[in-house]
Amino acid sequence: MEEIRNEEKRSLVGCTPRELAEAIAEILDNKKGNDVKVIAVGDKTVIADYFVLATGNTSTHVRALADEVEFKINECGVEPFRHEGRQGNSWRVLDYASVIVHVFDREARDFYKLDKLYTDFE
Repeated sequence: MEEIRNEEKRSLVGCTPRELAEAIAEILDNKKGNDVKVIAVGDKTVIADYFVLATGNTSTHVRALADEVEFKINECGVEPFRHEGRQGNSWRVLDYASVIVHVFDREARDFYKLDKLYTDFE
């Protein structure tokens, strides 16, 4: 526990979209998010440069994953412009402008198929 409190917080202010996406993916992976993916979407849409996708095992896990990303990235000096899905249990979205984080439960991820939608063009 001591090492967690003393770990140095790195600043993500002014980082590249790729660096932010990778930092978010690492947080999701460390929190046991399933099937964590970083997808470059900048050449397919104007809404972001990267999507970071992850799946939670339960609605509680989905909420915990999104909350952890928001907390840890905020500690690094970056706040989301918007967040959606706090009322629902199957999909949470954090919008960091150049990076959009989607945390789903398994059913929502299978239904929306963002992985397939944005990688079919590659």
